[in-house]
Amino acid sequence: MANCIFCRIVARQIPSTILFENEKVLAFRDAHPQAPTHILIIPKIHVERLSTLTPDDLPVVGECVRVANLLAEQEGISKTGYRLVANCGEEAGQSVWHVHFHLLGGRRLGWPPG
Repeated sequence: MANCIFCRIVARQIPSTILFENEKVLAFRDAHPQAPTHILIIPKIHVERLSTLTPDDLPVVGECVRVANLLAEQEGISKTGYRLVANCGEEAGQSVWHVHFHLLGGRRLGWPPG
């Protein structure tokens, strides 16, 4: 998708601090972090929202969660705790129309978020 910021990051048209990459997933630091650790984990395929995932997309979602666990370990937040967030739709706070997960940690996180 030519207008999708995350697709443009995958294509290296927009610079980012990439922390992980394989054939299915890309992970990079959020440009506007909301916690000491704030990493975005995205599938390399363009899927607009969680509600449009198909059964064929499920392996890449599982890979995103696996990568989140790996990065939490690397960032030193796996034992103290972290949050993995995915927003679906405007009212939930989705602002980029490409499925993505926020890995947040490094401080006590309140509830509800926001």
